[in-house]
Amino acid sequence: MKTPLVVTRRMTEHPADSHTIERYEATGGYSQAKRALGMTREQLVEEVKTSGLLGRGGAAFSTGLKWSFLAEERPSYVVINADESEPGTFKDRQLMERDPHQMVEGTIITAVANQAHLAFIYVRGEYAKPARRVQKAIEEAYAKGYLGSGIFGSDYELDMVVHLGAGAYICGEETALINSLEGVRGEPRLKPPYFPAAKGLYMKPTIVNNVETVSNLPHILAMGAEGYATLTPSEDSGTFLMSLSGHVARPGNYELHHGITWRELIYETGGGIPDGRELKAWIPGGASAPWFVPDRHLDLEITKEATNAAGSMLGSGAIIVVDDTTCMVRATERIVRFFAHESCGQCTPCREGTTWLEQVLRRIEDGMGRPVDLALMLDVSDGISVGLDWPPKMTTICPLGPSAISPILALRDYFSDEVQEHVRLGGCPFREVRAHA
Repeated sequence: MKTPLVVTRRMTEHPADSHTIERYEATGGYSQAKRALGMTREQLVEEVKTSGLLGRGGAAFSTGLKWSFLAEERPSYVVINADESEPGTFKDRQLMERDPHQMVEGTIITAVANQAHLAFIYVRGEYAKPARRVQKAIEEAYAKGYLGSGIFGSDYELDMVVHLGAGAYICGEETALINSLEGVRGEPRLKPPYFPAAKGLYMKPTIVNNVETVSNLPHILAMGAEGYATLTPSEDSGTFLMSLSGHVARPGNYELHHGITWRELIYETGGGIPDGRELKAWIPGGASAPWFVPDRHLDLEITKEATNAAGSMLGSGAIIVVDDTTCMVRATERIVRFFAHESCGQCTPCREGTTWLEQVLRRIEDGMGRPVDLALMLDVSDGISVGLDWPPKMTTICPLGPSAISPILALRDYFSDEVQEHVRLGGCPFREVRAHA
């Protein structure tokens, strides 16, 4: 089945000017935000629930259900999480650069549905061009009367602010993002009691949604919840942007429906593995996700349920493919090093444990590994994520610490022989392979 384009249709059909308000309005833009003003909160929440829209930021939680949890206290706020920092993820960047008005309209719909009069777009600090595009789109919306006082000629008031982060991965976690917006350290809050829908920004009810999530909202209202839910044959409604990278012939963002297999994605959409190499493994949902390998998972359907049942997650839609020239110890060290560097330091198991894991992996890669090192890493990992299960049983406030455990478990389950080969040879056996690749 050919996937109908939804959030990338405009940029595909009109690549030269898809980011402009003129093109956006010429293709039906802002009509659904105006329509939303004539609907009640209950109607909007029910419409999004019925559509089956899942959050596209990583958790894949029902968007309509999340909205329904909003506490009754007012004022309420809307925060759009554009802090796209998960390694391998680059879909929100494309949406903000090439169709920013789509996100702005989706944010207006979200604000109206949740009775908010102030919305924040929290953009990753390194995303200078996307931030400029979004800021210009907001200014154009103000000039048209779509933001500010009396939007679309109604009595509804809505302001929208772009806020740039400072490049901290942890601020992609919604409560750390809220702390950052408030001007304090970007550290996660305990849940409970600080569920954003009850105690969020400024301790008021807050809805935090991802860029891709809200970009779908104008289309849901335009085609109807049932129409959106039946766009694709999978149980996961709508289309999904997948960021495909690594050792594939055609890396990039692809808007696809769930229900295809990993084989179809990697070999048909991605063009297979270049230079006649063999597929060794892939990360199905960003660096936080447990790894998949060909002999077990290649013909698995890409759906939330199937992926969760196989012990991983689709996360933020980032698929990183590695071929048979890849040293898995080195790949693991790079990922663990990232998480150790990005730990906010609030929780001792994460702050200390990720650093210990990085040091042991570096020792193995540098030729000073010991036969007991894999067992040692698993013991440290168990102190961060008790039982080494998925989903993780965390000893930390947020999932950053357990995220560093995913590649360690891949070494245990699929590549323990590579660890022992490093120890036996006193160095990395893949250095020669990489030098000639």
